[in-house]
Amino acid sequence: MKFLDLAKVYIRSGGGGAGCVSFRREKYIEFGGPDGGDGGRGGSVWVEAVEGLNTLIDFRYQQHFFAKSGQHGMGSQRTGKDGDDVVLKVPVGTEILDEDQETLIADMTEVGQRILLAKGGNGGWGNLHFKSSTNRAPQRANPGQEGVERTIWLRLKLIADAGLLGLPNAGKSTFLAATSNARPKIADYPFTTLVPNLGVVGIDGREFVVADIPGLIEGASEGRGLGDQFLGHVERCSVLLHLVDGTSDDPVADWETIIHELEAYSPILAEKPRVTVLNKIDAIDPETLAERKAALEEASGGRVFLMSGVSKQGVPEVLRALWARISKDQPSEDEGGAWQP
Repeated sequence: MKFLDLAKVYIRSGGGGAGCVSFRREKYIEFGGPDGGDGGRGGSVWVEAVEGLNTLIDFRYQQHFFAKSGQHGMGSQRTGKDGDDVVLKVPVGTEILDEDQETLIADMTEVGQRILLAKGGNGGWGNLHFKSSTNRAPQRANPGQEGVERTIWLRLKLIADAGLLGLPNAGKSTFLAATSNARPKIADYPFTTLVPNLGVVGIDGREFVVADIPGLIEGASEGRGLGDQFLGHVERCSVLLHLVDGTSDDPVADWETIIHELEAYSPILAEKPRVTVLNKIDAIDPETLAERKAALEEASGGRVFLMSGVSKQGVPEVLRALWARISKDQPSEDEGGAWQP
């Protein structure tokens, strides 16, 4: 299945049916009177978050969603049939944006959440509603109310507890494969990860969800590489895991590149808690490793973990550090058992 996290959709609710002008005419009934029925209500357009979806690919093949209009009223006081509603089913984590792509209409964060996007028009009154003591034979009826037409954007932001950051080939996919049942593509060339991947990671009897996104490069905020739009999938995370390739010629410069791209994308995302890890330590001699760790700690101003995703050296410590940050957003009973780095 292809991954799609942004889609433009055109929606229109149904118009209400017109009221009917009709008079009762039966044999042996001298004064029949008006009996025009009301028009039916137009169908509405809803959006609902459902389980089992992790992409917006369905909206690539269908972009127009039009609800049915209500039927017109009829004689004998018959009301027209209401139009059927239309429901857009989206993955949990989908944001509904207005046409300007900035105004947030709704954020679908829970399964079963249902939001009205366009309300159907009301049906018009038949001439029976206008009967009075001074107007025994009204010749008027109301037209139905028109439906609402609008353009919206659907933007998917995956819901995960921790997000992976790093340059291409920093070892993000290897880490996800080593700690979960996810099987992302792993190769020795850049940009092997083209779409986000999710994996459930466990440590000390606790489980949390980790999101792996394509690597960032210098200038990603200006469209270089795969761009920085995938950073939206880690905006909801409690903590970011920043993997730095220990075999790089300049790990500090690599670290700074990612930080600059985070700041260019969103200052709020740049301030999110981060766990910094020097990866691929199994391929570095101890003396070089100590020098690079000290330099990275000085640049980041915090603790730097050492890890190898291939040999799994240092992986449990990194997972515990992630859980310590995640547990702060969890209920209080989980905080007591959290490991503090």
